[in-house]
Amino acid sequence: MRKTIFLAAAALFAATHLASAEDTIRIATEGAYPPFNYVESDGSLKGLDVDMANALCEEMKAKCTIVAQDWDGIIPGLLAKKYDAIIASMSITEERKKQIDFTNKYYTTPLAVAVPKDSALKGVSVEDMKGKVVGAQASTTQADYANDVYAKGGAEAKMYPTQDEAVADLQNGRMDALISDKFVVVDWLNKAGKDCCKLLGDVPGTETQAGIGIRQGETELKERFNKAIDALVANGKYQEITKKYFPFDIY
Repeated sequence: MRKTIFLAAAALFAATHLASAEDTIRIATEGAYPPFNYVESDGSLKGLDVDMANALCEEMKAKCTIVAQDWDGIIPGLLAKKYDAIIASMSITEERKKQIDFTNKYYTTPLAVAVPKDSALKGVSVEDMKGKVVGAQASTTQADYANDVYAKGGAEAKMYPTQDEAVADLQNGRMDALISDKFVVVDWLNKAGKDCCKLLGDVPGTETQAGIGIRQGETELKERFNKAIDALVANGKYQEITKKYFPFDIY
């Protein structure tokens, strides 16, 4: 009898432990893309992406861990199962969808160009950028635009591992223009970049949607995230989070 009870208890413990493990979601963000994700002086991860990840996990009633991962390795890390999802302001593109899947969007943004305050540049067209050095963070939609559009039109495209390194070179006069996610560069221009640089303008036709990256075939996890995103938008939590960072709607 005792053996039967012991085995039943062991089976219950194993099942509970398995359910708990299965409901732990590991999330990666970059930690170098303020105000969406960044590392505080105490080493903690902060930003809109981090707040959104925590709110989504609370909505899903899941235990989540969030880790920082360099941008260049963020998709390989997902494919290697180091984590289960990417919440790092990753634009949903056809090229990326060849490797991973995405949830529905959780915000929408255009690309924009920033320049030094004394710049003579008047516009963001290919012709305007001809002969100029245009910087961007590598492996992003803005990098694709710099390489595939501006560079082919006669500009020099200069890539950087992080957004912080890119804005530093703009600030130090090592490039003529920076192409970036608009929300990220506007946040920087309102803070550290306010004395050196200005927004030249939005790049027409470049609006993209940011989604949560997951491995292909994980339809259950994708559906859980989609339902949670919809719930946050419906109950006002989404707006509460985004208003901490932007005075306008980014959905």
